[in-house]
Amino acid sequence: MGYQLREATLAVLPPGAAPIRVLHFSDLHLTPDRSQEIADIKSFINHKPDLVISTGDFLAHKDAVPVALHALDELLALPGLFVFGSNDYYAPKFKNPLNYLRKDHGPRILGEDIPFKDLANGLERRGWKNLNHARAMITINGSRIEARGTDDAHLNRDDYNLVAGPAADCDLAIGVTHAPYKRVLDAMNRDDLDVIFAGHTHGGQVRLPWPGGSKALTTNCDLPKSRARGVSVQKGEAWLNVSAGMGTSPFARIRVASPPEVSLITLEASI
Repeated sequence: MGYQLREATLAVLPPGAAPIRVLHFSDLHLTPDRSQEIADIKSFINHKPDLVISTGDFLAHKDAVPVALHALDELLALPGLFVFGSNDYYAPKFKNPLNYLRKDHGPRILGEDIPFKDLANGLERRGWKNLNHARAMITINGSRIEARGTDDAHLNRDDYNLVAGPAADCDLAIGVTHAPYKRVLDAMNRDDLDVIFAGHTHGGQVRLPWPGGSKALTTNCDLPKSRARGVSVQKGEAWLNVSAGMGTSPFARIRVASPPEVSLITLEASI
């Protein structure tokens, strides 16, 4: 297995509810030649999830849509939720890696258009819910889950007002977004969501040795570096799970102390 499984358990369901195993992946950055990563993605099904959530950046090449749908084939038979990231709209272009260490601002360097509608249609045809500025209600293991999402905040495509407001009658309210910018997290927290799923950070992609583990150099957004990967929570807010993702840009195929990973989050009943 060419990736790590990051596991966590969150007691967020009503008393007596059956557990729900959520497989959360992000940032596949697929190109047609990523045979090992495709094999890894196909192995996700072995973790026996009840629900699959993708927080975007499926692609990194204009010809990768059929590759992604092939890699995800068995997972697409399960209930799923997804949003898109910047690389689902535009192919990556070479840029100075040091720019990632600077304050996040200014115009984006974008590559050629990617046929994102083909990807969306392929996922939706198999039953996955498109949460780019949409809400959906699903029932998993007897629990009603309201999910809402935004389009990519890194490209300023997000408009949380399109999905804002109190959750409907449900057992769990979740938010899904690609890039965990503060404005998106704050808006979701104002609506009292229970859990938020995001990606984008690559866990920092390059991490330094640090007491207790390692420290991210950047999150490529305004999320604090201490929350670059895994589950975290701040007082009065929703749980946040940030997937460090599976891939990299084709122009920066290096990860230091931040290996490819997928999350398996078990949601269970509160006491």
